[in-house]
Amino acid sequence: MDDETRKALAGEIAAVSVLRGQFTLRSGRTSSYYLDKYLFSTRPEILRQLGQLFAERIPSGTDRLAGAELGGIPLVSAASIESGIPCIFIRNSKKEYGTSKQLEGALERGDRVVLLEDVATTGGQALEAVEIIRSSGAEVVKTIATIDRLEGARENFEAAGVEFESIFTRADLGVEG
Repeated sequence: MDDETRKALAGEIAAVSVLRGQFTLRSGRTSSYYLDKYLFSTRPEILRQLGQLFAERIPSGTDRLAGAELGGIPLVSAASIESGIPCIFIRNSKKEYGTSKQLEGALERGDRVVLLEDVATTGGQALEAVEIIRSSGAEVVKTIATIDRLEGARENFEAAGVEFESIFTRADLGVEG
């Protein structure tokens, strides 16, 4: 995707998903802005382009893509369709019925996995998903976030031994820290 199209997409995401006010984030921090992932990840015209951008960043040799419940599911689905790489879904907790699994889809021991994330603040939920994938005997080779809030996610992923990249940062969306 060329820079002009990428910038236009950043503007579109900002226009539909940046909310102003006082918000408590999943990390427990408070913020004067909130990036409502559902306001961009439910729009097909945005999701289609994000699928392309994710696919461009997936390293060769990747066996599976992963997305965590709930925000990562539409993103990983779009990237899977665009790249042709199968995906898995990570539940927040094991389901209490049926197969009682926390990880849905086929994952083999030794698979190389790229985890896709919606909005990364500290990376807490995504790092929990990394551990679930690792406990299945697979390797998480990279995490790609749609938006990095620039509040520690990169450092936390790198400390966990996982390469981190984001498509956009809050600055790309015109949001001051």
